This record gives sequence, structure tokens and C-alpha cells, in this order.
Amino acid sequence: MDKELLAMIKLLEDPDEDILKLVTLKLQNLGIEIIPGLEKAWENTINQDLQNKIENIIQYIQFSELKKELSEWKISGGDSLLYGAYLVAKYQYPDLYYSEIEAQVEKLRKEVWIELHDGLTALEKVRVINHIFFAIHKFSGNTSNFYSPGNSYINQVLETKKGNPISLSILYAIVAQQLDMQIYGVNLPLNYILAYKDENFKDDPNGILFYINPYNKGAVLSRREIDFFLYEQKLESRKEYYIPCSNITTIERLIRNLVFSYEKMGYPEKIEQVNALLNIIINPDS
Repeated sequence: MDKELLAMIKLLEDPDEDILKLVTLKLQNLGIEIIPGLEKAWENTINQDLQNKIENIIQYIQFSELKKELSEWKISGGDSLLYGAYLVAKYQYPDLYYSEIEAQVEKLRKEVWIELHDGLTALEKVRVINHIFFAIHKFSGNTSNFYSPGNSYINQVLETKKGNPISLSILYAIVAQQLDMQIYGVNLPLNYILAYKDENFKDDPNGILFYINPYNKGAVLSRREIDFFLYEQKLESRKEYYIPCSNITTIERLIRNLVFSYEKMGYPEKIEQVNALLNIIINPDS
């Protein structure tokens, strides 16, 4: 371990509050490169107070890095929906590797690809995805624990095969798009579904072939059913409720859902932190 770093870590035990604040701030500003050293120092001490201070510094650095990565993802246009979902999961699982998520999604993609051929219609292709997702892998909506934060973390969805309307739709859309299917998220209020676009789609609801509800095992819906849903919920009909939304809007929705989950559980610190991630997405200057 670097001698200067070791010396600063030792100063975390100094009883002088001013010194403690200065050292903590300096360590926080050194960034992710020092995390291995901090972890080693944590392992080499039995001082519980020092361990707590080191943990807090590591968490601060990891969260700062996450905010930076999320901001960069947004500024770049949010091209990769999978990477956006991965960054949300990194909030709770900071040691998560993107390659792990990629590999699991690739396995799903290959399983669907094997069953596809050029002669299939759009509806038949969706039936293939539904078979792999819901019959073979048993993905389903987590109806027994709907407000669990884990439903919004893509690594947990892949592991437990359970999620919420947004996370299941994200996973479904990613696999479909990797197979050149024009399936994208629709930011429907009180729900979140997918739209299968016609090849000549021009930002018009009439250019949607049909809708898909992954939370209901990939049920296929017509525009009339969306109309009826909005009528039942006493919501006005808007164009954006019928056409695909951006990846940035989808991740915003995922984060909002996560805030709501932590509100339900009563975790004020997590609510504050996840709201900070949300502000990065919704703030035009971020």
C-alpha cells in the first residue's frame, strides 16, 4: 500500500475533529483508485470505529463515481439501455461488473435467436420471445413483493426471474432489439409496456403494429386496449402514451420506481441518494 495513503488512513484515528474532516475530505477526493487500499486497511484492523470510517469513505467514492457515470451516460444520449439499467443496479451493488450482465443477456438472446427464422411474422417472433422468457426461464411479475427495490435492479431480475413492469420490459426490449426487432418501451402511466414498431414508423401511433405487456407474460395488446386502460384510470389520452419513449425516459422511470420502493420501506438515506440520481437524469444541465 502507498505510504502516503497509509499515513492518511492512520490519521482517521486522530481524535482531533478538524484533522479528521480534512483527511476524510482528501481521501474522498482521491477517487476510486484508492478503494483497494482502503479495503486492505479495513481488513487489517480490528478497530470498529476505523472500519466504519473507511466504509463511509468507500461508499462516498463509489456513489460519486456512479453519479459521474450516470451523467456521462445521459450526456452521450443514453444509447445503451442495458448500460443505463446496469448503472441503476450499481447503486445497490457497487462491485457489479457490466460484463456479468452482458453475458446473462447474451445467453437469453442466443436462446431466442435459435428459435427464430426469416419466415416468422412480428407476432410469431414475439411468441418465441415469450416462450423463452416466460415458459422456459419463468420470468414473472413479482406480485407477492411488488414494492421490493430488487425488482428495479437488473442483476436481481436476472437472478430471481422476478421484476416489475419496467424492469421486465427493459430486459425484454434489450433482447428483442439485439435481434433486430423494433420493440421499444412506452411510458404509460401506472404501467409500462412495449410497442412493436412498423418498419415505416414515423413517430405516429398508427405506426405501431401492437403492444406487449411483459408483466403479464408478454400479452399482446391493441391500441383499443390502451384506450380502455386510460379511460379506466381516468387519464387523458396523450400521444406519448402510445409511442416509444427514449432510453433516458425509461431509466428515469426506473429510478422513480426505486425512489417509491424506498419510500414504502422508510429508508430516508436511500431516498435522498436515489433522488440525487434522479436529478442527474431530469436536470437539463446534468
